[in-house]
Amino acid sequence: MKGTHEYEDDPRNATILININGQLVPRAEAMVSVFDSGFILGDGVWEGLRVHKGKIAFLGEHLDRLYEGAKALDMDIGVARSEMTERLYETLSANSMQEGVHIRLMVTRGIKATPYQDPRVTISPATIVIIPEFKRALPETSDRGIRLFTVHVRRGYPDVQDQKLNSHSKINCITACIQAAKAGADEALMLDPHGFVATCNSTHFFIVRQGEVWTSTGDFCLGGITRGNVIRLCDENGITVRQKNFSLTDVYGASEAFVTGTFAGLCPVKEVDGRMIGEGSKGPMVTRLQALYLDLIEREVSA
Repeated sequence: MKGTHEYEDDPRNATILININGQLVPRAEAMVSVFDSGFILGDGVWEGLRVHKGKIAFLGEHLDRLYEGAKALDMDIGVARSEMTERLYETLSANSMQEGVHIRLMVTRGIKATPYQDPRVTISPATIVIIPEFKRALPETSDRGIRLFTVHVRRGYPDVQDQKLNSHSKINCITACIQAAKAGADEALMLDPHGFVATCNSTHFFIVRQGEVWTSTGDFCLGGITRGNVIRLCDENGITVRQKNFSLTDVYGASEAFVTGTFAGLCPVKEVDGRMIGEGSKGPMVTRLQALYLDLIEREVSA
């Protein structure tokens, strides 16, 4: 299993059209330069998007994060939000995509004159790639849950690498994922520099204790769109939710745990570091929040 990102293979993806700088290109021919900033340096920002009933869910929030990330990197995307939205929907239309679709939107600084980190040797506008795929999370993932392993790789201080940036530079998350996989787990649970629970390598982490939902302070993790929506759903539905520091001892003794992400939504966690969480199966809080989240998506795309 590959955690919450396990998916059903779809043969239609072999012939999809990919949008590269506004041009639709068959998958087999979709390429970027070896001098591209993203390839050479991981210099770029990206978003993962879900499509439901022909609509991109929470697109406004995702574009906020994309453009804020680019501004933080002093990167000119060169395309207004309205045009980016048009490109996304044109790409969906060209592929006749309405449901069960995941989009990877990637923006890099552009092509370099030479392989070097200085942004001033960039000689082209930003590279913008939109990859849409027919991709559904495995249904059993949201029921049977995943196993986590706490890794030695920490979520660092913002003066080293700001975890708020959804950048292409994900080496800390990759090394965390490798360690968890070597330990036989599905995903990595990562601590902050103080030893408190922060987040997972590709999802956000929550626990349930005495009817309350706890998640990290958010100081050392990406500003997750699904994470924020779950916190909002708790507030709107009378569920006490706390963003606070907590330790692995709190995790091991939790009645439930779950992770959130754009691709799979809410997914229960059945085991952390070999300790069964609660009864080792999906609990009532996760069941309720999954239903509330699905209803939120319906309202979002109908608005």
